[in-house]
Amino acid sequence: MPMRNLSVLQAKRLGVYTIGPDEDLLATARKMQEHNVSALVVTDADGYLVGVISRTDLVRACLKQADWSLLRVHDCMSADVVTVELDDPMLRVMELLVDHHIHRVVAVERHEGKLRPLAVLAAGDVVYHMAQDK
Repeated sequence: MPMRNLSVLQAKRLGVYTIGPDEDLLATARKMQEHNVSALVVTDADGYLVGVISRTDLVRACLKQADWSLLRVHDCMSADVVTVELDDPMLRVMELLVDHHIHRVVAVERHEGKLRPLAVLAAGDVVYHMAQDK
């Protein structure tokens, strides 16, 4: 099957690394480094999506403020998260990445008006599947 027609579920292993909005940025940087990821999904106490914080957000915070490590995730995260659902095709993921000039989207499941994050799809995931395409 061509990569463009794969669903998000077919293309990506489920699972996300998360952090709470009240965590400090030093803990955030350490968690990113520990898991070798470029972003963490920010979730509330019930596990629902509230934002994304990226390495770029951390660099921006460090550039602007000497005591950056004391800032909280909610001070620097992006709350406007671009999402997809598991049955969306990878073509949709590619369109969103390009149209929004972003590096990743969050795959979610809707539950009572809230979004539960299930996976993160980054541009690198798309390129991986492009290389596997026949």
